[in-house]
Amino acid sequence: MTQPIELYFWPTPNGLKISIALEEMDLPYVLKPVAIGKGDQFKPGFMAISPNNRMPAIIDPEGPGGQPISVFESAAILQYLGRKTGRFYPSDERQRIEVDEWLIWQVANVGPMFGQASHFRNYAPNLVDDPGRIAYAVTRYNNEVNRLLGVMELRLADRDFLAGDYSIADIATYPWVKIAHVFNQDMANFPQVQAWIDRIAARPAVKKGAAAGAELRRRPPAPGSAEQKQAAKALFGQTATSVRDAVKSNQ
Repeated sequence: MTQPIELYFWPTPNGLKISIALEEMDLPYVLKPVAIGKGDQFKPGFMAISPNNRMPAIIDPEGPGGQPISVFESAAILQYLGRKTGRFYPSDERQRIEVDEWLIWQVANVGPMFGQASHFRNYAPNLVDDPGRIAYAVTRYNNEVNRLLGVMELRLADRDFLAGDYSIADIATYPWVKIAHVFNQDMANFPQVQAWIDRIAARPAVKKGAAAGAELRRRPPAPGSAEQKQAAKALFGQTATSVRDAVKSNQ
């Protein structure tokens, strides 16, 4: 009997990449919630498998040679799962490079830029007292979101998916791009991207994976609230010293 993969997870776009992939690849898994707004990512047990103190991470009890293996960083997890199952990650080197290009494009561009757009919209200081102080940042990252949607629009003009066939590159990109409208993006300007979103959203495994951890989901805390301040302390602004202290406090 196949042992389930342990998915250390919170229902953010990065976490949903992996739950979607596991559903698409028909791999059994169990969710291990990591409440990032409360600092669970600094607990020693989690840090042992994700030294960057970020989720997602996995433990596969049936890794290479039948021995357990842990993997952190979403792109590395997707590549590992693709190799393990032989699904959504081609073995042909030319095709694999194309998938890797768009997978790395996502983790180097879409995730960071969409994430910063979300940060300055939902968590940045002075949202209540002096919203003008962050206007530049909001505009800067919303513009970058717009630019990246434009890259996708051109790419999808003559193909259904980023690397030709549906792949881990699409799985990685979908959870972020499907919320682009939140950042004041008019998706009518990106009809190819919207059609891509709709194609992926219609897949039964994507529906199941995107619903993972629904009971854990929370709306962003109100700006200036005690909840927001607690979450911001756990999520942002860490230094080497603050991470070390957080780990010690969780021991």
